[in-house]
Amino acid sequence: MKVIHLITAIAVACLWGFNFSVIKLGVSEIDPLILTAMRFTFAAFPMVLFIPKPNVPWKLLISYGLLFGVGVWGLLTLSIHQGLSAGMSSLLLQSSAFISVGLGYLFLKEKVSLLQKIGVAISFAGLLLTSTLQDGSISFTGILLALLAATCLSGISLLIKKHKIADMFAFVVWSCLAAPVPLLLLSFWLNGSSIITTLTNDLTGLAIFSILFQAYPVTLMGYWLWNKLICLYPMSTMAPLTLLVPLFGLLGSFVFYDEHISFTKLCACILIIVGVAVSLLDLTKLKSGLFSRLLAKKK
Repeated sequence: MKVIHLITAIAVACLWGFNFSVIKLGVSEIDPLILTAMRFTFAAFPMVLFIPKPNVPWKLLISYGLLFGVGVWGLLTLSIHQGLSAGMSSLLLQSSAFISVGLGYLFLKEKVSLLQKIGVAISFAGLLLTSTLQDGSISFTGILLALLAATCLSGISLLIKKHKIADMFAFVVWSCLAAPVPLLLLSFWLNGSSIITTLTNDLTGLAIFSILFQAYPVTLMGYWLWNKLICLYPMSTMAPLTLLVPLFGLLGSFVFYDEHISFTKLCACILIIVGVAVSLLDLTKLKSGLFSRLLAKKK
């Protein structure tokens, strides 16, 4: 991976990690599904009025929008509302890294190197370690919702990888149109009509900040950059980089919500970042480099 692309991926991971604290800020003010619906409404409008529809089938746009808006962020926002801390929700979402590697192997016939397998195993051990936490930062319903969101996240990565999309920014913008209505209907089904009548009171300055932050830098800029990288590199290369998100997520939760970073959480973070580092190593280059050094010594 080129250095500039690696720096871009890390910057996006940082943005996404801190976004979990912004989501928690929003759900403390407004219904989580309404919050997510407004996020994607603002991500789509007014951009769709100025950006032509990308040359892709409507079926692909709608599939991506539903998986992305409802599957990933609708479920994940609900998981935070159901008791997951911002830091833990960011950790659990990264189980998509292992699902993505598996999907890349099964459907795209991508090769998974030995170092990538080792790296994923190390990071997976870190995620398993989080299941032992008993500090009030997790809940069973929250964990289930976060894992379902992770599965949907892997699904959108597979969609992006299988379809060569030329205009990625327009694709992200137009796909956002598919999310708001299903999210609003789901909120209405769960909460009744009262959710609409209380909306004006719930739209505080903090809620509006949360909506706009999620809509523009996180959704439009972040996913535009990330999806372009997915088109350039194998899923088995990109997936481990998503494991950096929970590190920034935990940092944001600690800074803004004083989330306790126990020894167990610290060990989990160390395992995750070591796994990422191992996964990014290119075994072929390591072998060739070692071979070159051995030849130089003989000479």
